[in-house]
Amino acid sequence: MSGTKPVVLVTGADGFIGRHFAPVLLREGWVVHRAVRSPRGVDGDVIQSIGPETDWRAALEGVDAVVHLAARVHHKHEEHAVQLYRNVNIDGTLNLARSAAMAGVRHFIFISTVLVHGRSNEGRAPFSEDDILTPRGLYGKSKAAAEAGLRTLARDGGMKISVIRPPLVYGAGAKGNFALLTRAVNLGLPLPFAAISNQRAFLAVQNLSSFILRRLAHPDPASNFEIFLVADREQVSTPEFIERLAKASGKSSRLFRMPPDLLSTLLSVVGRQDTHDGLIGSLELNVSKAIATGWQPQVSLDEGLRLALSAQNTEGAPEDHH
Repeated sequence: MSGTKPVVLVTGADGFIGRHFAPVLLREGWVVHRAVRSPRGVDGDVIQSIGPETDWRAALEGVDAVVHLAARVHHKHEEHAVQLYRNVNIDGTLNLARSAAMAGVRHFIFISTVLVHGRSNEGRAPFSEDDILTPRGLYGKSKAAAEAGLRTLARDGGMKISVIRPPLVYGAGAKGNFALLTRAVNLGLPLPFAAISNQRAFLAVQNLSSFILRRLAHPDPASNFEIFLVADREQVSTPEFIERLAKASGKSSRLFRMPPDLLSTLLSVVGRQDTHDGLIGSLELNVSKAIATGWQPQVSLDEGLRLALSAQNTEGAPEDHH
């Protein structure tokens, strides 16, 4: 503890989510220790790498809670990066969690991913926390393995562990499909998604931050291990998301119809499987467990998009480490 203020260590504090989340913690009275890979103007403990041998003792001194945002997300040659994903996302996470437990940390929050469920729930009920996991890709599989290790650690120790599985997180500085869509809309490019009839969950970074904060402030006293799916209140189709994004940016969406089968084939041919899976299929989430904690999304989809675009127009986009 620092005086009467609780202390939290945030890994990946200089990444997309971390740069949004750390100021929220400060406003709510937390003392924030930032674990970053390089200084770059962000005060914090410089951690050269996150892996099975990382020494966390100094960074964890006096810490009450850990929010683990840092992860290996993408690699150009994923098929050759199995060990890298294992070192960072699995062994690195479990080494940090074990170190935190030994240091007397009371609560460990792990930001996982909805991809532990797979990339689509087409034709099925919305994903829920109790579903059997069917992860796809090295990223999803590594997060699922880390979750399994954390469950064992929670069962064997006294530290509370919360796992949060977000869908696509959007906000100022977000990369991936959100950055691609934002760029396309701003350039006025025609987008062939008008014929797509799906439902997808999205999550404003403000809403993710508010849920993490609530878990820190109100951990479940009856359980050492809890998993939560978190999303915005509205789950919408890809064309509706693009229309909302265009409206927030003051642009025309310029959507046109292309048969879904043809669009799917074209995306596969150009090697954009992540774009295919992230925009064409359905990915609905049952977030009733998160709502039952007393949490409510702070911003609507339209407000989240407006905040994302207005912030991007006034400041540099932070680098994404999650």
